[in-house]
Amino acid sequence: MNWLVLLLAGLFEVGFTTCLKLSEQFTKPLPTIGFILFAGASFYALSYSIKTIPIGTAYAIWTGIGAFGTAIIGINCFGEPMDAARLFFLFLLIFSLVGLKLVS
Repeated sequence: MNWLVLLLAGLFEVGFTTCLKLSEQFTKPLPTIGFILFAGASFYALSYSIKTIPIGTAYAIWTGIGAFGTAIIGINCFGEPMDAARLFFLFLLIFSLVGLKLVS
């Protein structure tokens, strides 16, 4: 159950980073509210998951999901560059996260 909560925490992190970009330095109310809600949900879910998952593992997976998801959102929604090297390292990140899960 805590692994699922950790996955949700990572997805909420993608939500708050996306809202952070859309808020334009907190000048737009709806994305700013979204940022606050997603950030709160993300940190709450992370804090719940570390009851049974080691903090180092949970934090690495949380930030990894957030980094991967945010990079994909940046490529798909904000026109950020997508090249072979960037994709290679994004998928290397995912393989590392799977490895952390397997050894924890």
